[in-house]
Amino acid sequence: MINAPKIYKMRIEFTVSAAADNKRIFGALRNAVLKSGLAFEPAKVNKNWPRLAYGPVLGYGLESLGEFADIYLLQAVSPQEVHQALSRAAGPLIAIKRVERVPYALPSVANLAQAARYIIEGDFSPWAPKQSLTDFLNGRQATAVLTAPNAAMTQEVPLSPYVVKCEQPEENKYFLTLQTVNDKTLKPQYALAAWLGMPIVQGEELTIPGVRFIREGLFWRDSQGGLHRI
Repeated sequence: MINAPKIYKMRIEFTVSAAADNKRIFGALRNAVLKSGLAFEPAKVNKNWPRLAYGPVLGYGLESLGEFADIYLLQAVSPQEVHQALSRAAGPLIAIKRVERVPYALPSVANLAQAARYIIEGDFSPWAPKQSLTDFLNGRQATAVLTAPNAAMTQEVPLSPYVVKCEQPEENKYFLTLQTVNDKTLKPQYALAAWLGMPIVQGEELTIPGVRFIREGLFWRDSQGGLHRI
């Protein structure tokens, strides 16, 4: 009987230089592991690639203050060594912020995140909203209306199940925390478009001129329903 090798799981937090698409982010991370010299567990889909768990996916048009990934190693090395090796190997797209070792049996970061906190900032006056985003989302009838591309069908999505908290620290700035509901997520752009009365077309990427969406943090949920930062 052949003993299976011991696997060491390292969770890394990193930033991206711009709102790049996810294929580029994942490719840059994979290449950093390949060039780092770290002994990695091969991926099932390709034995020449490292096994990675990256997620949840950064949506189109979103900036980020910190992305997360798990890498699986075949040798016991310190988080500091992993940080140094990846930092040396990383290209211009990503920068390693933090590395920590996590128990192998714990869920991967791709399955762990159950909520995300977004910073939304911009000049909302051109749309002349009648109330604040916070008041709108606290209303029982707050919905996002999604229209099919041919306009033949619409779908109303209630927003309140997804909204954990909405805060307004400044006039043109909001902190919006959205949670996963039945394995479904809500794009923060949809919440803002519903508030501003903008049309939402299914299957089309939504941008709102002059408004930035920044994913500020990810959260996991404990057995009591409480949310904690990853």
